[in-house]
Amino acid sequence: MPKDRASEPPLTPIPVIDVKDEARNAETVDAGFWDKIRRLAGRLPFADTLVAAWFCARDPDTPPRVRAMLLGALAYFVVPTDVIPDFLLHLGGFTDDAAVLAAVIGIVGSNIKPSHRAAARQALGLPPSPEDEPAPVAEEPTKKKRFWLF
Repeated sequence: MPKDRASEPPLTPIPVIDVKDEARNAETVDAGFWDKIRRLAGRLPFADTLVAAWFCARDPDTPPRVRAMLLGALAYFVVPTDVIPDFLLHLGGFTDDAAVLAAVIGIVGSNIKPSHRAAARQALGLPPSPEDEPAPVAEEPTKKKRFWLF
């Protein structure tokens, strides 16, 4: 028998991230993000995505909800005590960090602009990706002369 909708409790609204939470996440990220990136960038396959998320979170044009979500994911990366401790590098210590970042980027990834990605690659000392470089301008082909009269 189907349940009567009147007997179900009303849905509770999802709380919006508080300004204090966002400020605390920003402080956590500011305190340890770049130190951790410097130590681990060569061993993290998602380092450029992390730094692009940092640049997006710091962009004043980024919507507040997107900024809050990115700062939360970045703070999770910075804090060493999480589901799988980060010191277990070879045993998947950053698997949970990558999963949190992937989930957040899956939701707000359209807000990470090519300029954020280019700045991230530059900050990490990586060459620009092919997507960041402008497309080459095609030159008009020159007509070859077959005979000296034409």
